Amino acid sequence: MSRAIISEIRRNHILSLLAEGKRADGRTLEEIRNISLETGVIESADGSAIAKYGNTEVIVGVKIIPGTPFPDTPGKGVLTTGAELIPMAHPMFESGPPGEDAIELARVVDRGIRESGMVDVDALCMKPGEEVWMCFIDIYALNYDGNLFDAMNLAAVAALRTATVPAEQYGKGKNHPLPTTCIPISVTAAKIGNTLILDPNFDEEQISSARLTVTTDDNGNYRAMQKGGQGSITLDELTQCLDMARDKGEEIRKIIIG
Repeated sequence: MSRAIISEIRRNHILSLLAEGKRADGRTLEEIRNISLETGVIESADGSAIAKYGNTEVIVGVKIIPGTPFPDTPGKGVLTTGAELIPMAHPMFESGPPGEDAIELARVVDRGIRESGMVDVDALCMKPGEEVWMCFIDIYALNYDGNLFDAMNLAAVAALRTATVPAEQYGKGKNHPLPTTCIPISVTAAKIGNTLILDPNFDEEQISSARLTVTTDDNGNYRAMQKGGQGSITLDELTQCLDMARDKGEEIRKIIIG
C-alpha cells in the first residue's frame, strides 16, 4: 500500500511498545482485531457481504452472467476480481481508474480464491467452447484502517459462498447456489523492525518494512502467498508466518461458517 506520513513521536511510541511485546491498541503481537461479517447486503447482487477488521471495512458484490469461455479454457467458467479504493474510505485515496494498490489487492484476493479452487469453474460450463457462467467479484473499500488484504478476502469469500447462479433470469434452468469447494482465508503479517505482527492497523502498516499475506484452505494447505514492501523476510520468519496463517485461518474460518 502507498505510504502516509507518520510522526516521529507516533513511530517511536509504536516501536517502544513492540520492544515490550505490546501494541498501541492493546493487542498481542499475534492477535487480530474484532471481526464482523454480514452477507446478503446488496439486493441487486447475486451474492454480497460486508466485512470489518476493527475499523477497516469493505463491501463485496458478486454478479454472475452467461458468456463465452476463454479460448484456452473452453470447458471452464470465468472468474474475475476487481477492487476499488474510493475516496470516502481514506484521505489518501483518489478518484479515477484503479491504481497500483487496488490492482495488487484484487490480484492477491483473486489468487487465493483461484489457487484454492474455491469456485468450481468446471461446473460453471454450460456448453464447452460456447457458453459458461462468468462470475465477477467487485470489491470496494469503505473505510481504511490497515490490512485491506484480509478484509477483502473475507468479504469476497463470504459473498461467493452465499451467491446464487441466476439461471432463471437468463432462461438457463433453475437458480442454484454457486458451486464452491472450500473456504480460503488469508492472514497478513507485517514486519516492523525485527518484529512480526498480525493484522496491522493503519499506523503499523505505514511503518512496516515488509508484509506477507498467506492463504490457506480448510485443510490448512498453503494455497497462495504474496510479499510486499522493500524489506526482507528470513526463513525463520517465513516459517512463523506460515504457522500463524494456518492457526488464524482456522479461527477466522469458523466466523464464516457460523
